[in-house]
Amino acid sequence: MASLEKPVVSFLGPIASYSHQAVRQVFPESSWELRPAATIDDVFDQVQFGEVKAGVVPIENSTNGSVVFTLDNLADRNGRYKDITVDGEIFVNVHHCLVGHRNPSPLLELDDHGDGSGTCTPTLNDPRPSKPKSKPLANLRHIKRLYSHPQAFGQCNAFISTYLKGVEIFDVSSTSKAAEIVSQDTTGTWAAISSELAANLMHGLDMLARSIEDRDDNTTRFLIIGKNTTVPKDWNLVKQSVGEATTRTLVSFTVPHTSPGALAEVLSGFKAYNLNLTSINSRPSLLAPFQYIFFIEFEGSKYDDPDGRVKGALDTIDRVAQSWRLLGSWERYK
Repeated sequence: MASLEKPVVSFLGPIASYSHQAVRQVFPESSWELRPAATIDDVFDQVQFGEVKAGVVPIENSTNGSVVFTLDNLADRNGRYKDITVDGEIFVNVHHCLVGHRNPSPLLELDDHGDGSGTCTPTLNDPRPSKPKSKPLANLRHIKRLYSHPQAFGQCNAFISTYLKGVEIFDVSSTSKAAEIVSQDTTGTWAAISSELAANLMHGLDMLARSIEDRDDNTTRFLIIGKNTTVPKDWNLVKQSVGEATTRTLVSFTVPHTSPGALAEVLSGFKAYNLNLTSINSRPSLLAPFQYIFFIEFEGSKYDDPDGRVKGALDTIDRVAQSWRLLGSWERYK
C-alpha cells in the first residue's frame, strides 16, 4: 500500500518568519508538510541528508544585499552539500514592524513620540542621513534592547538611527524568533523588528511602529533548494505571473590565483555567447587569504539551450576555472 505521508519542505523558522511566508506561496499545505528549522545551516543539512524533499532559504534582499549564510553553504567549501541544487525562487515583499510593550508612563505617552530615542544625526560618513518614512505609534524612550535578524537591521537603518539611537542591538536567527523573545520580556524594555504576522501570533505584544523599512519596494528573494526536486507547478506565484517565465542558471567557480586575466576570461565567455549576467557574488575560498569562490547567475538554462549558448559559456568556465560547479537552472516568475 502506498504511503500517504506528505513530502516535507524545510524553511528558516519559527512559524511566521518571512521564509514561512515565502514557502506558503509555493508549497500548498494540502500536499506538503511545512517544517520550520532553526538556522539556514539546518535547512541545508535536512535537504542534503534526505530528511526533507526541499528547502527554502533567503539569498538576497533588494535593500541590504546578499545573505552570506546562504552563499557560504552554496560555496560548500568542506564538501558537505555536494548534492544540493537550486530548483526555483520566490519573491516576498517585506514590510517590517516594531513590536514590544508600550511605556506604562502616561506622561511619556503624552510626550511627542516623533522624536523617540533620538534624532537623525549627520556624521562624516553620512552627512545627510536618510529620514525614516514612518513614525512610531508610541513613545520609544523606554526601549533598551532591540532584537532582529541582521538583514532586518540593515533594511531599517533610517528608523533605527532616528528613533532607537543608542539602543543595544541583538542579532537572532530570524525576525519571528525576535518577536518570540520579546514576547517573554518581563521588563517592558525590549523590542523586536518582525513581520506583522509574527507580531500577531505572539501574545502580549504591542504594535509600536509599522512599515519601518527604508524603502517601499523592499523585497527578499528566496531560493528553493533540493536534490533536483520537482517544484510544485500549481503555486500561486505562477498563477499570478504575467507573461512567460524566464530561466536562470547559477554557477560557482574558482580561478587560478596567479593566472592574470582568468576571471576576465570567464566573464568574456558570457559576452561572447550573448548571455545576460544578473548577479555576481564572491565569498572567501578559505584555500588561502584573499582568494575567492565566485558566483555568477545569468539568464538561460542548461536544460533548454537550443542554440548552445549556455553550453558555450559553461565550456569556457570549464576550460579556464580551477574548479567549478553548476548549482542549478530554474524558471523565474515575478
